[in-house]
Amino acid sequence: MFVVLGAAAWWLLYRGLGPFAEWFAYDLLKMAAGSHLALAVEFFVFEAPKVLMLLTLVVFGVGIVRSFFTAERTRRILAGKREAAGNVLAALLGVVTPFCSCSAVPLFIGFVTTGVPLGVTFSFLISAPMVNEVALVLLFGLFGWKVAVLYAGTGLMIAIVAGWVIGRLRLERWVQDWVYKTTTGASPSGGEATLTWDDRVRFGREAMKDIVGKVWPYVLAGIAVGAGIHGYVPQDFMASIMGKETWWSVPLTVVIGIPMYSNAAGIIPVVQALLGKGAALGTVLAFMMSVIGLSLPEMIILRKVLKLPLIFTFAGVVGLGILIVGYLFNVLI
Repeated sequence: MFVVLGAAAWWLLYRGLGPFAEWFAYDLLKMAAGSHLALAVEFFVFEAPKVLMLLTLVVFGVGIVRSFFTAERTRRILAGKREAAGNVLAALLGVVTPFCSCSAVPLFIGFVTTGVPLGVTFSFLISAPMVNEVALVLLFGLFGWKVAVLYAGTGLMIAIVAGWVIGRLRLERWVQDWVYKTTTGASPSGGEATLTWDDRVRFGREAMKDIVGKVWPYVLAGIAVGAGIHGYVPQDFMASIMGKETWWSVPLTVVIGIPMYSNAAGIIPVVQALLGKGAALGTVLAFMMSVIGLSLPEMIILRKVLKLPLIFTFAGVVGLGILIVGYLFNVLI
């Protein structure tokens, strides 16, 4: 009963965000309708609670799903798989497992030392941050199922193909020597405790408190940037530098996105504002994927376990995949 009442209150509050944002900007603050500042304020007041509410709901549900996937269980699933099937399975597992770029080093060590092929490991490491389940649901809530499916499908394809290519190149010699000498101390398959549904719900609540508690400043910062773009950037200007006709827009946005560091929830409001100002979908998707899946901080973290030639190969293969996605969707859509 409590869950039903909570869901009903969440829905009523969510439906009232639009009228509240208009009342706040035009009735309470007495702003001139159509002014740059009024548009920016209305965007922020509407989007900030909207994205945070969606994020809270999504993280709670994802936290329950993630309780079924531990690092040990994921390693056991992937170990011994043939590369082609392993790449697909690793990319799919990357979507639902609770790992990000900050856990890349221990995951990489655990995977390669328990028999997971290098290419399969990279499919997982690419998919885990890039095809972010929080971003997927936020995209669905903000833009509809078509954009969400495009994001998930293209991200998975990049992870699968890039991992397969890296596996075919036989680049094991470019892994740091100490990695293969490391023992993981993996526990036997029966060593995992069985969780009850109460445990899983508690896990979801803890994930909600932990993740939302950490990312909300980034979300508000992203929404503030999006509000500035929405209110002050002319639509013709944005369309001229990120439109379909501008051939260099896709590589430019990828280059801009690589040194940036943002989680998926923080970059979504920027994506929304760019699309609203006339930026092409393929260009915006390329920008978002480069920020999430090809960030400089992740490269620095991976430097601990990979030699520079393998890092450059990884960045090059993933970057090429992102460029292809950008150009493809700019042509098709």
